[in-house]
Amino acid sequence: MRPDTRYALSGDLSIAYQVFGEGDEDLVLVPGWVSNVDLFWDEPVVARFLTELSSFCRVILFDKRGTGLSDRGSGAATLEERMDDVRAVMDAVGSQGATIFGYSEGGPMSVLFAATYPDRTRALVLAGSYANRRARANYPQGVSEADFSILVESVRANWGTPLDIERRIPSLADNPRFRNWWARFLRGGASPAAALALLRMNLDIDVRPILASVQAPSLILHAVRDRVVACSNGRYLAANIPNARMVEIDADDHVPFTETSERVLSEIRQFVTGQARRQIEERVLGTIMFTDIVGSTSLAHKVGDRDWTDTLAAHHDEVRNQLEIFGGREVKTTGDGFLAMFDGPARAVRCGHSIQSAVEAIGLKVRIGLHTGECTISGDDVAGIAVHIAARIGGMAEAGQVLVSQTVRDLVAGSGLIFDNLGVQELRGVDGQWSICAARSK
Repeated sequence: MRPDTRYALSGDLSIAYQVFGEGDEDLVLVPGWVSNVDLFWDEPVVARFLTELSSFCRVILFDKRGTGLSDRGSGAATLEERMDDVRAVMDAVGSQGATIFGYSEGGPMSVLFAATYPDRTRALVLAGSYANRRARANYPQGVSEADFSILVESVRANWGTPLDIERRIPSLADNPRFRNWWARFLRGGASPAAALALLRMNLDIDVRPILASVQAPSLILHAVRDRVVACSNGRYLAANIPNARMVEIDADDHVPFTETSERVLSEIRQFVTGQARRQIEERVLGTIMFTDIVGSTSLAHKVGDRDWTDTLAAHHDEVRNQLEIFGGREVKTTGDGFLAMFDGPARAVRCGHSIQSAVEAIGLKVRIGLHTGECTISGDDVAGIAVHIAARIGGMAEAGQVLVSQTVRDLVAGSGLIFDNLGVQELRGVDGQWSICAARSK
């Protein structure tokens, strides 16, 4: 029986979702490139997969903002915004924690969600997915620029047809009913322009730096002869996510709900129903912000203790106002600065620029440093190497600058934020060399 489609509010946008099944464990199904929760059920092969999945889980299925039946925002949704959508849908159905199951392009966001919200992630399942889509010198598994250009041109010319079905779903490429459904599913998932925007943004996402921060037990499923996302991508995920198990399936299809469905369902059933609930840990992925007033000592000497106390109080008020607006959490003050934490790097960058504007209005200049990494929460305090890195980056900034690590830049792909690359730097007390970027205010 086809479930009802409902809507959850995520910020100002409505996110379409369905919830079905009576299992003891919740499972959030994070779709790939595009989706349409209603059209999933029009194809018997896919409907059977979803029905069998719901036999042992309560399944939460949704369309990412900008796709399917969900509202369109401005531009392609960032990973951070997609995480907001998952939380909004989980809250709407009263799910405190779930297995996060991301396939294809849904995988990187699932990784980021699992690392950022360990208390709400019971387990992580990735199928036909990857950590980084673009081929790089240290990541040959990715897509080359030439192949990406071919795909872009194919989307431009052929969106509305059963696009790329011979590569993505070869087991059903000759089935007229399925070919017709696949074309309707793509058309119902996104417009040509939206599909291209998502394609370009997905190419720039790189979650490799945060794989080690995933605490949840993880299951990596991949078809051995997947021609869209090579199996080596799955092996990379399994090798770099702690407590991950890799299952290579003797098949060709990229999506998990066709040729590989029986094996995928069997592995997930065993993994989810046999997985004991883990204790909530105190390690989370977060974006750390350090702020510091430039020239505070000379300013205090110039204006005197009483006026400086008033100025400092005004500064603190302005920073706290901006933290509240952008969803940051004040950890502590550091005399004339702040240590704060965000669960989304794009919000942290935008908050940094707003802090700069707010304190300039009271005659102050601040320097700000940001880094995303694993942190240890102890009471109201936060610790870990990510904190030290953010502090060192902040110390390098000039008055009015917001400096970020390459990790932050990689995680905000598609956000519209602009960065200037400042090159590779050494950070005092931190091993290795670090690429630093200046976030440019518009």
